Amino acid sequence: MMQTRKGAQKTVLIVDDTPENLDVLKGVLSPHYRVQVATNGRVALKVVFSANPPDLVLLDVMMPEMDGYTVCRLLKEDARSRNIPVLFVTARSEVEDELQGFLLGAADYLVKPVSPPIVLARVQTHLAMHDQKKMLEDQVALRTAQLQIRNLELEETRQEVIHQLGRAAEYRDNETGLHVIRMSHYTRLLALRAGLSEPEADLLMQAAPMHDLGKIGIPDQILLKPGKLTHEEFAIMKRHPVIGYHIIGKQKSAIMNLGATIALTHHEKWNGTGYPRQLAGEEIPLAGRLTAVGDVFDALTSVRPYKRAWTVEDALELIRSESGSHFDPKLATLFVGMKEAILAVKEQYADATVAGELHPFPVA
Repeated sequence: MMQTRKGAQKTVLIVDDTPENLDVLKGVLSPHYRVQVATNGRVALKVVFSANPPDLVLLDVMMPEMDGYTVCRLLKEDARSRNIPVLFVTARSEVEDELQGFLLGAADYLVKPVSPPIVLARVQTHLAMHDQKKMLEDQVALRTAQLQIRNLELEETRQEVIHQLGRAAEYRDNETGLHVIRMSHYTRLLALRAGLSEPEADLLMQAAPMHDLGKIGIPDQILLKPGKLTHEEFAIMKRHPVIGYHIIGKQKSAIMNLGATIALTHHEKWNGTGYPRQLAGEEIPLAGRLTAVGDVFDALTSVRPYKRAWTVEDALELIRSESGSHFDPKLATLFVGMKEAILAVKEQYADATVAGELHPFPVA
C-alpha cells in the first residue's frame, strides 16, 4: 500500500461525470490509495475545501456546468488548495489543450482511454514529488525561523552593546547612567513630533546613547570637576565630540553611522557658536539638532558634580529662551509643547530606578 511519510494512506480525488470512467480509475487506484469521487466541478470543490482534502486530484476536462479548466483555476487561486497536484484526464489530446492545462497549473496530462500502469505510475510520481516539495518547504520554514531567532538575538546583542557603550561614558559622571536612557526617549518623542517615522525615530533612540562616548577620553579631573571649568579645561572638554566620532568610526551599520553623526554634532548650535565645527542652522544634521534638545533638557534636570537639578519648568523655559540661538526654533517649540510626555519619561526612568534592571530600548 502506498502511503505518506507518516504512514497514513494517501487520498486521491477522481472528478468525472461519466460513471464508467470513475469505475475504471477507482479500480486502478483503490488497491493503493483512499479514493474519493465527484461527478461534477462543484462537488469536487466542496471535497477539496473540506476538513479532509485530497492529496491529489484526477480531473476530467469536459464536464457540464463547470469544466475541468475552471475547477483547476479555482483550485490554484486558493491558498488552501494551490499546492495539491492536479492531473487532467481527458480525451482531448491536442497540444493547445495540454498547454492550457499546464498554464492553469496542472501537474500532468493523461489521455483517455487511460493505461492503468501509466495512471498508477504518474499518480505515484506526483505524490512523491509533492511530498518532497512539502518536506523542502518545511525545512526552509524551519531554517527561516531559526535565522529569524538568530537575527533577533544578534540585534538584541548589538543594541545592548550600544546601550552599554553609551552608559560606559555616562557612568563616569553619573552614578546610574540613566541620562542616556532618558535623553534617548526624549529625542525619540521629539523626532516623532517633528514628523519622522516610527522606524526613523526608533533608530535615533538606539543611536543616541553614543552621543557622549567621547567623554571616555576626557581626564577625570576635568570631567568630574565640581566647579566651573577654566578656559583651558573647557577646550579639552570640547574635544569629546571628535573623540566619540573617531571611536565609532565609519561603519556599515546604519545605527553606528548615525551614532557617529550624533556624537560629532550634538553640541553644535543653531546660531553657529557651538562646537566642534561651528555649524549653523540646517548645516547641523537633524539627528544632532534633535539630540541636542533631549540631551540639554536631561542634563539640566539631573544632578551633576558641578550643579543641582533644575526643575522641569525652568529647563523648558531655558529651551524656549534659547530657541533660534542654541536650538532649532521649530524643535524647541515642539519640545516645550510636549511637557506631559516628558514628565512620563522622567518619572519612568527616575534616578532611583535600579539601572541593572532596566531594558529601556526594545527591539523594533
